[in-house]
Amino acid sequence: MHIDVLRAWPHRHESRAVEVGEGATVATVLAASGWGMDAEFTAVAVFGVAASSDTVLHEGDRVELLRPLQLDPKQARRLRAELRPLKSAR
Repeated sequence: MHIDVLRAWPHRHESRAVEVGEGATVATVLAASGWGMDAEFTAVAVFGVAASSDTVLHEGDRVELLRPLQLDPKQARRLRAELRPLKSAR
């Protein structure tokens, strides 16, 4: 089975293609890729959906190593709104 493994930072990313047998789990794929969970990457997802180490994968899945959020999404939206010029009412 062909699985892509991805990890990303603000201005770069790395990906690896891994070949594993049927019934492989996230843990199996991470071990095959040589990457693992550490202090920098704290969670894992499959196509953006939270997963655990025992999640069974399917042909063509993409496993993503996730870093902690740098800023709460609500706070980020507030900051963007403050920086945006006010639109005149029509």
